[in-house]
Amino acid sequence: MRFATRLALFATAIALPAAIPISAALGVDNPVRADLTDKDLARVRAVTEPTTDFSKPEKFETMQAGAATSTKLVNRDSFSHVSANQTFAGEDQFKLGNALFRKLWVSAPSSTEASDGLGPLYNARSCQACHLKDGRGHPPAPGETASSMFLRLSVPPKTEEERAKLASREFTRIPEPTYGGQLQNFAVSGLEPEGRMVIEYEEKPVTLGDGTVVNLRHPTYSVADLGYGAMAEDVMLSPRVAPPMIGLGLVEQIEPADILALADPNDADGDGISGKPSMAREPETGELVLGRFGWKATTPSIKVQSAEAFAGDIGISTPLVTDAFGECSIAQTVCRDAPSGVQERLGEVEAPDPILDLVTFYSRNLAVPARRDVGDETVLRGKEMFYSAGCASCHTPKFVTSRDAPDKAQAFQLIWPYSDFLLHDMGEGLADNRPVGDASGREWRTQPLWGIGLTETVNGHTLFLHDGRARNLTEAILWHGGEAEASRDAYAAMDKADREALQAFLESL
Repeated sequence: MRFATRLALFATAIALPAAIPISAALGVDNPVRADLTDKDLARVRAVTEPTTDFSKPEKFETMQAGAATSTKLVNRDSFSHVSANQTFAGEDQFKLGNALFRKLWVSAPSSTEASDGLGPLYNARSCQACHLKDGRGHPPAPGETASSMFLRLSVPPKTEEERAKLASREFTRIPEPTYGGQLQNFAVSGLEPEGRMVIEYEEKPVTLGDGTVVNLRHPTYSVADLGYGAMAEDVMLSPRVAPPMIGLGLVEQIEPADILALADPNDADGDGISGKPSMAREPETGELVLGRFGWKATTPSIKVQSAEAFAGDIGISTPLVTDAFGECSIAQTVCRDAPSGVQERLGEVEAPDPILDLVTFYSRNLAVPARRDVGDETVLRGKEMFYSAGCASCHTPKFVTSRDAPDKAQAFQLIWPYSDFLLHDMGEGLADNRPVGDASGREWRTQPLWGIGLTETVNGHTLFLHDGRARNLTEAILWHGGEAEASRDAYAAMDKADREALQAFLESL
């Protein structure tokens, strides 16, 4: 479909206010990339065209993050290396950001004034505590308090003012009146945690085409030990595990035009795939931009993502999110009366400049590891199965990043994230029934697949999807529904050898 047609369909689907032209809202004034010459545009289109030859690897396929790809030894630190093409000065910034990413915050007042301000309610004491080894979080084991997974909370809008703020993207959701936007299961000394996430699993068997039976565990979520009274009866709960941090800076530099060109919100081409972009309000400029981060693509940039995590997960204020009480609601007066970590001599927030910028730089420059075994016969067969099943319809293999990227380490790189960064209806099985931003309760952003094969090496587990319900790649695929139902069914109909080949391909990423 022509880009202009897709753009018009997108404008209709998300119902932007009439006063905001869609191109202006997205910062896209031309129907094609404005950062490239005609010659370079032709090159980019040629190199990102989906392959039809599965007899051998594609050119540059091993270096799945371009020149930024890490070629270091595969081990538990494989997600923690700096972009390979970063400058010496950039490496110094990366190391400073790494120290702050790992920093353990403490409650105020404290003798370590540069580190106090934790909470008062929180989910973790450091960024690293959620993003374990810069990788993937997991559900809590029985008897364990969750540290890399939490529950998002919201309620339906009740007033015209709330509906208007949601429509304008000033809000992405309406927080639960007492407990805010997420359940926090830790608190500083003298305060009660908000509560505890409870997960109950039910095993449901699925029979594949060759008679193989796979058990899927279906989770049900609730809360217990609430510390501040009852929750609203209409509260909506949605679990989240911390996603891997690799490649974020490259994702940030994919041109909006390239993502929008993949959108087909009304399925005008009739292929059953109707990816929809998510719009987000950029807090520093007030502009509507393309959201591309988070499980529902509600976050416009890595800096915003970092600031929101500081506030919501750790309870630390930054120049972008300035409330020193983190997620404490007005109803939680005892929480709001607790000491803050603001030090006047250091600034007006608990993490003053340049802390947020350094953590953002670190997050932008965590390198994607090189592919492995790209020429292996089984891996190539699995790649063919991936394409033939239609998986590449949403898990778009390749992009070339912007020539105008502020940091040259991310500029004009051929990358292989295997995501279109659009919202897709994934069916009732994966639905959280909690709308947020432009995403319905059944829609999720296509997750990048690069690095997925090293999850066990880095994080010691193979738990996938937004809540870690899938215990391996097979279960993750079988949970796909909605727009991905045809691909799931194609996988289920494969013989064992082809299923194992497809898994070998994913493990090579």
